[in-house]
Amino acid sequence: MLRTVIATRYVTPLREGGSLPAIVEADDLGTYVLKFRGAGQGRKALIAELIAGGIGRVLGLAVPEIVLVDVHPDLGRAEPDPEIQDLLRASRGLNLALDYLPGSLGFDPLVGPPDGGLASRILWFDALVQNVDRTPRNTNLLVWHGRLWLIDHGASLYFHHNWPGRDGPALEAVAQRPFAAARDHVLLPFADKIPEADADLAPRLTAEVLGEIMGSIPDEWLASEPGFGDPEGVRDAYVSYLASRLREPRVWAHALEEAGREWLA
Repeated sequence: MLRTVIATRYVTPLREGGSLPAIVEADDLGTYVLKFRGAGQGRKALIAELIAGGIGRVLGLAVPEIVLVDVHPDLGRAEPDPEIQDLLRASRGLNLALDYLPGSLGFDPLVGPPDGGLASRILWFDALVQNVDRTPRNTNLLVWHGRLWLIDHGASLYFHHNWPGRDGPALEAVAQRPFAAARDHVLLPFADKIPEADADLAPRLTAEVLGEIMGSIPDEWLASEPGFGDPEGVRDAYVSYLASRLREPRVWAHALEEAGREWLA
């Protein structure tokens, strides 16, 4: 289960992204990067962030701690920017945040290339959740205390913006799609151990583990999803999708090797 904290101070907006996340302080004395449910893709981006980040942590990848954040209406009362005021009003209630990594630096593959094993695990993970947002232009990787940290997974699981069905052939077909964005992945040139990553990581994601991750999604983010009767049905559909994607033979995982060979050629 995720911890829930209360945002106590709006520190500053982060204007690098279109969704206008912010650095906030919370009642546990922690500092977090807050993602707002009232921004951009809304709750779907938060769900993708929670699911992908939870999977990444299970796989042993460095993903900052994820917490739920209760945003009160008066959080940004002193904020003069009307756009931010509107965003805060639209985001009352539960939002999502990641632990802030002070002093972290953006990843530069020319300065500190990762070893092949780590690069392969990250590429495999991104292919599983279909994270299209890890490119040379926007790596969403930070270096902090000598370790490579993964951030910003709201663009993952993009199929859920137009559900192909809660189960059955339609969902199965979507789950088997290859990871087309592999050719643009910033770590593709270094990922030379894909078979080892596939053999190591896939068994960790059992149906029980996936169910625990889905169980941490707040009901209010899943309510009123078209085509589903209740939040539990949506959770089951996410588990079905990922279980189908993990089922052997994982054609999408084998295709990562081919993408690497094409890049080298």
